[in-house]
Order: sequence, then C-alpha cells, then structure tokens
Amino acid sequence: MADLAGTPANIQAIAPAIADGTPTRTTSTRTLAPQRWLLAEPHPEQAASLAREARLPLVLAELLVARGTDTAAEAFAFLNPEPAHLHDPFLMLGMSAAVERLERAIAAREPILLYGDYDVDGTVAVVLLKTAIEMLGGDVRFHVPHRLRDGYGMQSSVLESAYAEGVRVVVTVDTGMRAFAEAETARRLGLDLIITDHHLPDANDAPPVALAILNPNQPGCRYPEKNLCGAAIALKLALALLERRDPARAREKTLPSFLKMAAIATIADAVPLRGENRTIAALGLRELRRPVAAGLRALFATAALDPASKQLTGFDVAFRLAPRINAAGRMDVASDVIELFTTRDSHRAAEIATKLERLNRERRDVEAAALAVIEAQLSSSPEFISDRLIVIDGDGWHRGVIGILASRVVERTAKPAIVISVEDGPDGNVAHGSGRSVDGFPLLAAIESCADLFTRFGGHAFAVGFALPAASLPELKRRLRIYAAAHLAAREPERLLRIHAELPLDRITPVLAGWLRKLEPLGHGNPEPIFVARSVRLLAPPRIMKAQHLSLSLAQDSAVSLAATSTRLLASAAPITAIRAVGWNLAERAMQLKLEAGSLIDVAYRIRENDHPDYGGLEIEMMGIQPSDQ
Repeated sequence: MADLAGTPANIQAIAPAIADGTPTRTTSTRTLAPQRWLLAEPHPEQAASLAREARLPLVLAELLVARGTDTAAEAFAFLNPEPAHLHDPFLMLGMSAAVERLERAIAAREPILLYGDYDVDGTVAVVLLKTAIEMLGGDVRFHVPHRLRDGYGMQSSVLESAYAEGVRVVVTVDTGMRAFAEAETARRLGLDLIITDHHLPDANDAPPVALAILNPNQPGCRYPEKNLCGAAIALKLALALLERRDPARAREKTLPSFLKMAAIATIADAVPLRGENRTIAALGLRELRRPVAAGLRALFATAALDPASKQLTGFDVAFRLAPRINAAGRMDVASDVIELFTTRDSHRAAEIATKLERLNRERRDVEAAALAVIEAQLSSSPEFISDRLIVIDGDGWHRGVIGILASRVVERTAKPAIVISVEDGPDGNVAHGSGRSVDGFPLLAAIESCADLFTRFGGHAFAVGFALPAASLPELKRRLRIYAAAHLAAREPERLLRIHAELPLDRITPVLAGWLRKLEPLGHGNPEPIFVARSVRLLAPPRIMKAQHLSLSLAQDSAVSLAATSTRLLASAAPITAIRAVGWNLAERAMQLKLEAGSLIDVAYRIRENDHPDYGGLEIEMMGIQPSDQ
C-alpha cells in the first residue's frame, strides 16, 4: 500500500518530524521506554585486512565489512559509485516485451495510460515514464488516485474510462501486483497491461495476468538488484526505451537528468541504500547539485535548500524534500507533483511548490493535533501500559497522517502500534488503520490473523494498512490483544540503539570526518554510523537547553585514550582533546545520572560538523549516555 513504502519503524534514520520533516527535538522523555544499547559484532581480522588493502581508516573498514564489503575493489566501488555500476535494463524479466509494445504504441500514436500512486515513489515514477515517452513522440496520459476518495491501487472504473477514450496500453507504476480483478478487467476490455511494481502478492498467489510484469522479485527474474523502488523500475523501463532510439544520448544526456528524480524516490521510499540503489542515490544527489528544471528549483527554494552552497545529503531528501512532495498525496491531490516536475513555466512551478509548502504545514498541524490526543490517551489509560500491541482510534483523524502517528507511538512506547481513523461512510462508519512495528514482531502476520474482519489490508513486517467496518473494531482489538500477548509475552518494551563501532573521542579528526562523509547517501541499509566512547569525562557542569536538551563539554579519559592508541583507529592527524556534545531530550537523563564536572560516562554518538561561524567545527550528537564502568 502506498503509505507503507519506506516505513520500517526500526530504521535509525527515520525520526519524528516537524513542519519540513526534519527530526523533532521536543519529545518528552517521560513517555519513552528504556534504552538498550546493542553493539554490533566487530570483525577485527577482516577489517584490518581491508584497511591495509584499501588504505582506509580501520573504523571505516569495520563499517564497510559490516555492510557486506570485504575486498578493496568492493570498497572502492562502494565509496565511489559510477554509472558503470548500473545494470542493463534488459536483464529484467518482461523488459523486452514491455519495450516492444510501447514502441508500437508510440509509433502508432496510440494513447498510453500511466497508472500511478500518490506517494513520492509513485508520482516520480509517472514523471520519469511520462517524460521518456513524450521524448520519443508518444501520446501519454496519467492517472494518480486520490488517497481519500479512491484509496490505494488500481480501479476497474478508471480502466473502463480509459478504454472508452481510446487507450489500449496501460502501464502501472509502483502498483499492480495485487490488482487481480483489475487485470482481469484489462484483459476483458482488450487493454495491454504492463505492470511495473516492486511489491509482491502473497506467496501462494500467481501474479496478475498481464502482457508484461517488471518486478525484480518475481520468480524467474535474473535482474541482480532485488530491492529497487517503483520509480527505479520505471527508470529502467524509460532508459530501455530511450537507449533503443539513441544509446549515446540516453546515457550521456538523459540518464543524469533522470537520476535526479530516481534518487529522490529511492531515498524517500527507504529501500536499502546498497548495490544499485546506492549508485542511483549517490549519482542522483551529485546531479541534484545543479537543478535545471523549474520544478526542482522551486522545490529547493521552498525547502530553503541551496545545493550550490551546501552539498545535498540523503537526510535533506528524506526530511526536507520528500515530506513536501508527499504532502500533496496526503492532504490533497498528488497530480500536483507531476505537474511540478514536468512544467517548464517557472511561475507555475513556484505556485505549486508554494502550495506543497502550505499542505506540508497543514499536515504538520493535523498531525500535531491528533498526536496531542493520542499522548493524552497513552498517559491516562491503564490498558496501554499493559498492552503489548497498542491499538488506538479516534474520530476523523486524517488518513494522510495516521501512518506517521503510528510511527510516533512506536517511538514513544517501543511497542508495535496501530492508529485508526473512524470516518462516516455511505454504508456506515468505516475504520481506516495504519500500523508500524518493532524488531522481531512481523505486524503483517498479526493482521493476517484477523483477515476475515477487513475489507482490505496489506503491508509487510514493519508496516500495515487496512480498512474495516467500525463495528468490527472491538473484535479486532480483542484478537490483536490475544495475538500480541502470545507473541510478545516475554519481551519488555525497550528502545534499541544499534551501535556500529567503538570510537574514543580523541580518535575523531577532520580527516576521519572526511572519510565518513564518503558513506553518503545514508539511510535504510546504510545507516549513519553510531559510535560509542567509553569513560568520557565531563570538563564542565552540564548545561540544560530549553529544559529538555543537554550540552556537554567532553574529553576522552586519559587512561582510555592511551589504551585505545593501540587500536590505531586513525593513527594520523591530530586528535581533538575536548569536544562539544549536544543531546536532544537528554536533560532528564543527565539529571537521573546526577552528572557534574568530572563525571565519567559512556556516550553513544554521531559525528557532526557544525558550520556556525562562532562555534563551528566538529562536535558530537549524543544518542544516549550511561554511567561508565571504569
């Protein structure tokens, strides 16, 4: 389902959002579950070997080995993505049949319908294919469903209307793998259906009947990258079409432009940023430094991003650009996004980008209002303390934000959570739900245990969506409570902080920070490194900021520093003897530990580069603090 893409609740990079989607720093720690640190298993021999062969800092080699990179050649490819790393589109099962049919339609000027989806992935996929087909002289139109009126997926009525208007070829983008009835409608009408999608039906289901299916995960497909998002599959089809006409132009002129859009969708959809996905994202971010299209320039302006002065990161895409693009489908009509990215009128582009900015702020306000009600219920209702799986409902909560709200509940409680909006429908009250999960609890399996209650449902281990009659809500809650008690009975809720390596603070240098930047773009499958430093000494009393946040001046304890020298994490470059540390929502934790000047603590942290003119430089963002054992 459209809401589900890119929403694993355990992804470290996915954080609470404010108006523009950047992580919020206002969460009350009073509702947070205990934090447990999980240090990744080290690979000392493999990391040392890779560090020698590839001439890398040992800590970077350790991070690469943990990401499945074992040789110097693999490390070089990972750190230096190139267009040559992209796979041949025709390796994908169904590609030849899809290209040949579209070529015939373009030559005959047959109308082609692109059937999309309303999230970033779906709308960007439409933009890529629409642009490519029009470049070849084709007659193309598109349909993107309205989230509230149409819901997710294809509808037979749209296919029937398209057929009546002369359409004979339909290409789905980011949807279609569960559209069995609609595929049958297409067959009955005589529509040639080409499905491009990265979702899969149930394992026991045969795929829908279609002229061609482009999905790397379908049985028999030998395409090497199995984790492409929907827009990346559309990119492959677009390039296959263009390369047949003019291979040199497609690779040298069109590919760089198309990678900009594909990178936005790849990062926003939270597919693993490894392999070809990493190549698409990295090359696309590189090209986004030079936005040419009117829509991209307008979007950057409203997001207050200047790619000419600041190198764009995966964070910028995920939390600054993607929320604004998604706001169209969440709050209004997603077709605005397609117009934004295809118009050449800079004035019109600015109008649409301004509208997206307004919609994103409305989304934030709607979300905040519902979240306030949810937090009040969480703090006042005893059953939420004992329930292993939280199911919470409200009247008229906007369907466009219930998935975000479920993520917020998971963040606060460390429990799987489902948020349900009850709305008036033509046949009575209808409940629309969206859920997010935690490590080790496949939420789709829980939902499938109640399958008979739903009018529709779908999802995966970490995210689900569904609809059912509101009268069935009590039974749904009863069954899910029983299911969660059986499958989560021995598990206490906890916030799991995954730490990737040990790195004493005096090993942090500008040189190391530069090496770590080469891990970009960061995200799902390639998380931003979180390090731990043991026995860190406070050089001054803690400073509390805005009653919630924490600022510390820290230095690595000398005994630990001397011992760590033998690890040679980074033998060259002058170490930093004192470093500024900030911790969002850690003030209460500091008071619990009774921190004072001279205290020894262990710190889990991320390295930051502050560009403020007065106090810029390297610093760390504390993800957690614990009393030191030394």
